[in-house]
Amino acid sequence: ELRPAKPGAELPNWNLGDLYSGEDDPELASDFEWIEAECNRLAKCYQGRIGSLDAKKLLSATRAIERTLERSAKIVAFSELRFTEDTSNPERGRFMAYCSERDNQCQGKLKFFELEIARIADAEFEALMTASPELATYRPFFKRTRNTRPHLLSLELEQYIIDRSDSGPDAWIRLFDESIARMRFRFNGSDHSLSETLNAESDHNRDTRMKSARALARGFNRQLPLFTTITNTLALDKVVNDRWRKHETPQSSRHLKNDVEADVVETLKDTVVGSHERISHRYYGLKAQLLGLKHLEIWDRNAPLPSSSDVRISWSKARETVLSSFAGFSPKLAEIGNRFFENDWIDVPMRRGKPHGAFSHPVSPDAHPYILLNYSGRPRDVMVLAHELGHGVHQVLAAELGHYLSKTPLTLEETASVFGEILTFHKLLESAEDQEARRSLLAGKVEDMINTVIRQIAFYEFESQLHERRSAGEISSDEIGSIWLDVQSASLGPKVKLMKGYEVYWAYVPHFIHSPFYVYSYAFGHGLAQALYAEYAAGHPGFEEKYLAMLRAGGRRNYKDLLHSFDLDPTEPEFWQKGLNYMSGLIDQLEDEMGRGPA
Repeated sequence: ELRPAKPGAELPNWNLGDLYSGEDDPELASDFEWIEAECNRLAKCYQGRIGSLDAKKLLSATRAIERTLERSAKIVAFSELRFTEDTSNPERGRFMAYCSERDNQCQGKLKFFELEIARIADAEFEALMTASPELATYRPFFKRTRNTRPHLLSLELEQYIIDRSDSGPDAWIRLFDESIARMRFRFNGSDHSLSETLNAESDHNRDTRMKSARALARGFNRQLPLFTTITNTLALDKVVNDRWRKHETPQSSRHLKNDVEADVVETLKDTVVGSHERISHRYYGLKAQLLGLKHLEIWDRNAPLPSSSDVRISWSKARETVLSSFAGFSPKLAEIGNRFFENDWIDVPMRRGKPHGAFSHPVSPDAHPYILLNYSGRPRDVMVLAHELGHGVHQVLAAELGHYLSKTPLTLEETASVFGEILTFHKLLESAEDQEARRSLLAGKVEDMINTVIRQIAFYEFESQLHERRSAGEISSDEIGSIWLDVQSASLGPKVKLMKGYEVYWAYVPHFIHSPFYVYSYAFGHGLAQALYAEYAAGHPGFEEKYLAMLRAGGRRNYKDLLHSFDLDPTEPEFWQKGLNYMSGLIDQLEDEMGRGPA
């Protein structure tokens, strides 16, 4: 039976009033008018002239365009956050589309700026940077923009791509989101949302887990033609876009955005795949023993241990646990984290129409992020809170850099969130009341890490094969399902049985639709965070100050540059092994706990 969290503080909803009071807020209309006028003024003043400006005038242009994009981003974020409150509400969907269309008009009018920055000759660019230290603060943004030079199209084509996004790829993404939000999965005599059904796969009752897993398969099968069409259409859009922009592989554009080399990602992938036997295969074999089973069905993968109580943690206790774990490392982290609770920046309860999962959504540097959760009170939910709060704190610290420099590449974006999880996990483990509680925490953490690292790299392999095959023509549902089963079987191992119907589970993963190849950033961030935590645990001098400086750096510094201050080199396989060794060590601890007594 699905149950809410234990009674305690009422689960809070966020307050979007810090942005606008509603769709009809006069300030929102006024901002739109200002943005449109400013876009027209800036285009008239600077288009075709960026390469001929001196350093002082280029700085003025950069700041003016940045302010305009910041205000537009605030409106778009407001519309997206309102939509996520209830994605089944067509009025909210229309409002989001309206805001997106007007934002795209702004983006299109100002697209000339980045194109012209990219095409300034190298010698002239360096002279501009030397002439103005203030302008040189934007060098990291300019550098990333100039790195796209081989892949840029004409201004007219770039504007066309922006203009058609709302009627092209963004429309398909919206269709996916709304379709997922409307889905209901029937089991145990009632209908459930996707979040509720996925949550049931961690239920103590094995029959409930089985029924929820089969309900998911039935539900995805009913919508399979739609999800297959959406996937094929967006994958083809990417094929066309990559061809026009001369990207060598389907992954290239993501690596470019992430400011990471392809060989580093391949090193990460190969290192993780090479760890399957000693981590995921070994752990699931161990879990089958703990559950008294010869093998695990797919609905047993996230099952709680038999000895663990079906504890539900109140929201107030979750808040206290996460903030105290942050404070134990850095009072500054806890102080910023507490703002999210005190100021209603978090939307917590499950409800129909709300997307499953969780996120921390940056707004604009002059505003603050908002966090979305689906909190049911399970220990794993406390870790999700720590994860998203880590994101939120990171976004707050980087915001002072402004629109262009506060955006953190995905290679670093997951680091603070995973580090927050690690801090919270060790806090929980230290305060565990008995052996059973320690076992449960260890197993839960290992599973979370398998989901964060091994499962996400399997997702990356799935996407790689899917996009490679799509370049040769449309892919059938059966073909997609076959790719999915192959990579899942390899990552989960022989002790996990994949039920009939599991071949359609790829259909609900939003990252495949929203952000192709995003998924490896989870494994990347996990590896970085584990390596950083190992340095912290070893007493690295000045670690807290260096860590906070890393978060404040936003997109101003490259990941290799930032990690160099910790004497870490992510280009080496040994770097990624540190995180995998940590996972393996936790499995060792769990085996040791098993040897001390019955589960």
